[in-house]
Amino acid sequence: MIMDSGTAAGTREDRWRSGKALRRQVPLEALGALDRTEKTDPVALLESQAETRVPELVPVRYGRMLVSPFTFYRGAAKIMAADLAQSPRTPLTTQLCGDAHLSNFGVFASPERRLVFDLNDFDETHPGPFEWDVKRLLASLEIAGRFNAFSRKQRRSVVLAAARAYRLAIRDLATKTNLAVWYAHQAVQPGLPGLRTLRSKETRRAVRKTLDKAYSRDNLGSLRSLTETVDGRLRFVSNPPLVVPSRELDLPGAASVGLENWIAELLEQYRQTLSHDRRRLVEQYTFVDIARKVVGVGSVGTRAWIVLLRGVDDQDPLILQAKEATASVLEPHTEPSVFGSHGERVVQGQRLMQAYGDVLLGWQFWPDRPAPHYYVRQLRDWKGSMAVEGLDVEAVTTYAGYCAWTLARAHARSGDRLAIAGYLGSKDAFDTAMADYAGAYADVNERDFAALEAAAADGRIDVQRGV
Repeated sequence: MIMDSGTAAGTREDRWRSGKALRRQVPLEALGALDRTEKTDPVALLESQAETRVPELVPVRYGRMLVSPFTFYRGAAKIMAADLAQSPRTPLTTQLCGDAHLSNFGVFASPERRLVFDLNDFDETHPGPFEWDVKRLLASLEIAGRFNAFSRKQRRSVVLAAARAYRLAIRDLATKTNLAVWYAHQAVQPGLPGLRTLRSKETRRAVRKTLDKAYSRDNLGSLRSLTETVDGRLRFVSNPPLVVPSRELDLPGAASVGLENWIAELLEQYRQTLSHDRRRLVEQYTFVDIARKVVGVGSVGTRAWIVLLRGVDDQDPLILQAKEATASVLEPHTEPSVFGSHGERVVQGQRLMQAYGDVLLGWQFWPDRPAPHYYVRQLRDWKGSMAVEGLDVEAVTTYAGYCAWTLARAHARSGDRLAIAGYLGSKDAFDTAMADYAGAYADVNERDFAALEAAAADGRIDVQRGV
């Protein structure tokens, strides 16, 4: 059960001391330990995920993971979850992202149409020990640092700085009121602290390019890049295997009609999960087209659909993404989900962790059907993320600080921030333990990457590269 910071028992001092006392049960130094004595074959874990995915897309997933150890890590949340379950853990439970690596942070539009920086992907969100998210983030920093050819000293410096940023953010948030924590966010406008002081002109230019691109990633931008007009009718452009319109899917006639009926029913169920005002907004649009879309790295092969809706005319589009939600990779190692569908689990976890979420975020709710679970969101709403590959040490350190603060804020919204702050303390023992773990896990990740390469070389798995 999540320890809610607004309902946890005891005074501020009691809760702080209870966290500090946990160091006797789980010493901070123990968090740096990495135990793989019960390690399962990493390729077998990926193959088990493939059993429920679209078969022709699984080779694309493997191809994207085999680009580098960093892209492999992005798709290996299930592998790391199994490893984390063997390590010492605290009882300090919070809502976890479940996949809090560097590339799952980025910029989004707030309801007031301002850019904000926040967590991104919540497919694996689930309650669990707070440090699991921190380890996932910091290991991604170490792995990205290796990809960028940082020295060992530079990598450790980056990871230590991020761990310290998380610890200090939690301690600061522990001093604030519940409402102050709830409203806390990082606004990109007029500028995140530190961005303008970066010494590298190239890095400042890359940041500006990312932000400018985010502004163009809205419904009208998606309309231009994803659709065409044929015989006066708007439809999705075909770009297989990344985007395959329903008209090109290998389906018999009845199944093709059934697909459109299914999506209409899904959208109706989805609308029921929205607030009344937002439901009225969506009801002003009519269905135009549907296509299957490949998304992400780890998510490739899960069923993801984009749905084109029309408002007043063709220049008033709404493009929604309906994405399959399966059980979180954390669930086998923690407690079962309390929600009736995994679509709802994703949505409620995202709402709990993000400062500002998509106003049209909802889920499909078929409680009495064995059909796959889905959640629905806008395809793009000023969404952008920073490509950390190629950034210098200063830029990665700055960016990692934003990610660490954001993760701490997300944890503080659902967990007992005072107990976590008391546990972390004012010294650097936590920082050091996290850096030790990140370095050790980067070594593990490289071995697992090599195992997947070997599986591809000997024909155990099929791989489609460059997609």
